[in-house]
Amino acid sequence: MDYPNDQAPGAPVRSGIPEHGRVPKYYAVKARIALLVDELGEGAPIPTERDLSERFEVARETVRQALRELVLEGKLRRQGRGTVVAGPKLAQPLSLASYTEGVRRQGRTPGRSLVTLDRFPCPDALAAETGLTRGEPVWHLERVLLADDERVGLESTYVAAARVPDLNTAFDPDSSFYAHLAERGIAFGDADERIETVLATPREALIIGTPPALPMLLIHRVSRDTEGRPLERVRTLYRGDRFSFTTHLRG
Repeated sequence: MDYPNDQAPGAPVRSGIPEHGRVPKYYAVKARIALLVDELGEGAPIPTERDLSERFEVARETVRQALRELVLEGKLRRQGRGTVVAGPKLAQPLSLASYTEGVRRQGRTPGRSLVTLDRFPCPDALAAETGLTRGEPVWHLERVLLADDERVGLESTYVAAARVPDLNTAFDPDSSFYAHLAERGIAFGDADERIETVLATPREALIIGTPPALPMLLIHRVSRDTEGRPLERVRTLYRGDRFSFTTHLRG
């Protein structure tokens, strides 16, 4: 098959041109800026809105709308008072492998920063979802996800205190929770996972350091050990402009 305008397979059909053929002015500008982004390379500053509006002979608001979409898509990022070319998105596998392993495979340095570590009685909703017992002590571990010291997500983990009673003293919050479980002879068996697109709450956006309007990828996971016993319930927000997810399917 011949792809329009030499587009690669997987690109939007006809570059997103509607069937009536009338291309919104901002979209035409966006496409031209995207070509410029490819030429400049990661970290390079792009011309100012004024320079771009003069180059493409359009209003600055048209340029501004094009830039907003490129930032939301992760092709550009704000830096100080300017805008620079963003790096490639992190491709995280949909598997029981940890976040740490996924980031390291791409040559980035993973990290986490502790927000909260609390212990409280298991509420009804959590018990119903995981199979834990209502009222039994559970830990809630909340951490910011980092890649090369860049904040890219927020992870909340709920686990029965009986499984890891010394979590508050024996666990390094900067390290992999899965590795911590493995050291204690606890192995993952299977998990149920659900992905949806959401907007972060004002608190979450503040912690991650993103605008509230930035789309997020939200993953819910309930996992069990090799004996089928409840192990953890995880809610993880990933920045939509910095992450994509991969999986391998078999027929």
